[in-house]
Amino acid sequence: MLDRVDRVLLVVDDRPAAVATWQQYFGAELVGETESTTLNARITTVRAGETEFEFVEPIRPGPAAEFAHRWRQGLFAAGFSTPDLDALESNLVENGITPIEDGDRLFIDGAQTHGMPAIISASEPRQRVGHINFVYEVTNVVPDWQKARDDYARVFGLDASRFSYIKSDRFGYEGTLTLFNPPERLDRIEITQTSGESAMQRFYEKRGASLYMCYIETDDVMGLAERLNAADAQFVHSEKRAPEAGLFIHPSSLHGMLMGVSLTNYAWVWSGRPELAGPLAAGREEH
Repeated sequence: MLDRVDRVLLVVDDRPAAVATWQQYFGAELVGETESTTLNARITTVRAGETEFEFVEPIRPGPAAEFAHRWRQGLFAAGFSTPDLDALESNLVENGITPIEDGDRLFIDGAQTHGMPAIISASEPRQRVGHINFVYEVTNVVPDWQKARDDYARVFGLDASRFSYIKSDRFGYEGTLTLFNPPERLDRIEITQTSGESAMQRFYEKRGASLYMCYIETDDVMGLAERLNAADAQFVHSEKRAPEAGLFIHPSSLHGMLMGVSLTNYAWVWSGRPELAGPLAAGREEH
């Protein structure tokens, strides 16, 4: 029932500064300002590529304020779209999930979804703007990836036969990609169960089941790298890939959120269809 990762929400302590960051890095355009009675927060929304990024600033006690109290700022919630919001709401309720109506969309508290607060919206066409294509992935670290896989397939009405198993010794995890509509799109939740002494494992030990990062796609990784350098932002290219294939932006340069960046279609290398990943990915299978 889900068709897109259509937005991500960040709790931030300076919304205008976050807008300026997204404009500088990603060529984002301002969408507008709203207030959420569910989150008890003011929200500034920008669009980059097809994705909307919501910068959330709490104004009263509530879910956003609780996040800010614990972690100050960072990735707060994932946003997904569906072509039939009423049908998805019915499916959620039938499977024991109690969503809260937040305007014309639904909010699901992370206590019901393995530490992943979620906003569900009706699907809508969007023109791409700026320098990126879209967010295609949010990463949910969990104690039991198989249970999370089964739960998400059921409550979100996803076809588990389309999921792609993943395992990385280098990054220390095992899990699955809950691909919504392959091979047309990369959109998915990455479910990971961590191990060893990796950065992801340390994050899990600190925060428990939660959202860890998101991933975007762009046609021009090196152009983004130039803008990041100009802003003195902290980022690294993956040591196992060509520099133009992707990079990671450090949370200190992105208002508390870790972001992965991959070249257009390159993520198919680790998403079950490497033949779609393009010539730069020939012979590569790592994540």
